[in-house]
Amino acid sequence: MRAVLAATSILVLIGTACSAVAQTEKRPEVHTILTPQEIKWSAAPPAIPKGAEASLLYGDPSKAEPFVLRLKLPGNYHIPPHTHPVPEVVTVISGTFKLGSGETAEKDKAQPLPAGSFFAFSPGMVHFAYTDEETVVQVSSTGPWGLNYVNPQDDPRQKTQ
Repeated sequence: MRAVLAATSILVLIGTACSAVAQTEKRPEVHTILTPQEIKWSAAPPAIPKGAEASLLYGDPSKAEPFVLRLKLPGNYHIPPHTHPVPEVVTVISGTFKLGSGETAEKDKAQPLPAGSFFAFSPGMVHFAYTDEETVVQVSSTGPWGLNYVNPQDDPRQKTQ
């Protein structure tokens, strides 16, 4: 009986070890380290109004995986009321991000969030934003990420040049 228990224990340990090795082989470790000087900016995704720049620091927002995206918004900028299909977790890196909630964008009702501020919204929460100065925010979430505008005419993807 002890021999059977010992053999079973050894098989379980071998199976667990093999499973752990297989998982490691499927998910190699990825390290991402960037200094501010190494961050490369380009035009923001088409869902974001023109004038903004973006830098994808980690992951892929179009896939069901974690990602980190920075947005550099110019002064006197506005993002109309919209929602996201996934949680939005945001840190203000520099400048002041003026954030409001609701289906009508009222700049005077937007809360100014200076550098260092943080907010998190559940999927589907309607919100809008303004800037008076260049502002950088960092969005962290799990994809697939996107913007759904309350008013379709506000969607920059629908506008012609």
